[in-house]
Amino acid sequence: MSSDYAEYVRRTALRLPTVGIDIGGTKIAAGVVDGEGRILEQLRTETPHKSKSPKVVEDVITELVLSLADRHDVHAVGIGAAGFVDAHRARVLFAPHLSWRNEPLQAALTDRLKLPVIVENDANAAAWAEWRFGAGAGEEHLVMVNLGTGIGGAIVRGGRLERGRYGMAGEFGHMTVVPGGHRCPCGNRGCWEQYSSGNALVREARELAAAESPVAQPLLDRVDGDVSAITGPLVTEAAQAGDPCAVELLQEIGQWLGLGLANLAAALDPGRFVIGGGVSAAGELLLTPAREAYRRNLTGRGFRPEADVLEARLGNTAGLIGAADLARGRARRFRTVKRARVERAAARSTGVGRRRTQWWTPLER
Repeated sequence: MSSDYAEYVRRTALRLPTVGIDIGGTKIAAGVVDGEGRILEQLRTETPHKSKSPKVVEDVITELVLSLADRHDVHAVGIGAAGFVDAHRARVLFAPHLSWRNEPLQAALTDRLKLPVIVENDANAAAWAEWRFGAGAGEEHLVMVNLGTGIGGAIVRGGRLERGRYGMAGEFGHMTVVPGGHRCPCGNRGCWEQYSSGNALVREARELAAAESPVAQPLLDRVDGDVSAITGPLVTEAAQAGDPCAVELLQEIGQWLGLGLANLAAALDPGRFVIGGGVSAAGELLLTPAREAYRRNLTGRGFRPEADVLEARLGNTAGLIGAADLARGRARRFRTVKRARVERAAARSTGVGRRRTQWWTPLER
């Protein structure tokens, strides 16, 4: 293949619209994303919980993609799934919110959609989006920490996602920070996400309210005395309005966040941490105490460079954008191979010399 045509294929492929799918515990979002990370159209539906059959979820994904493909020239699909995804980005080994156990999702959807499909861990997809288009842009050694219901994470190093030997790197939320501490749904005790996550924030707020602590009275007033109605966003809203109790709760979550970041810095030595997920909406109410705790617990503090700690920019669309962008690489290879086959078929039918055909052969390996 001539170098001019190779460059043309590369530049064209970088602009290809692709679909990103973000599968969460409560919703499935799908969007068409261009080569600049812009969402051209987005659809959203509830995650089907009445039937957790893998096929039912595949039906929903297929319907969303086909609906978008009616209005856009879609070239590939990227799936961001919460759970363990194998190193080949083909199977969901385990998804906590769905009944996927070693599910061959890539093969199933490729067969139904007739498009290239990749499957990626949702935190990896979000980190990739932030590295490409958001707060991580320009940093070659990036660690992203997503504070949601639990804690997810991902590593981008040298322009590549670090997935680990088995595809499961970045499960930072299940590092033990308090031996024998709070029980975690993973089966262990004292996991980081039990102290610095949306669930941790809600648990602490509800415990204070249930104990009828006077400091929690403003929170109770917001929910008319219904402790079970206290949520993470409500605590964040109260803190932003100046409620001292809510501010203190976020400071505590931030301090645990900073401790975990110091541990990650000791192991990974990144140049930048990007903090995403729903809890990051608290902004500096969370990040200021996190940075203070990070500096206080950093190994070799005072004698080493400190990584930046920044809030993510892309919000809850990061996973969708990242999955779509990762799929674009598969679309590029698909288009090149497809063109190769067409050229070879034309060469055979018209008697064009063998040399032209051979230019394309290596692309199919």
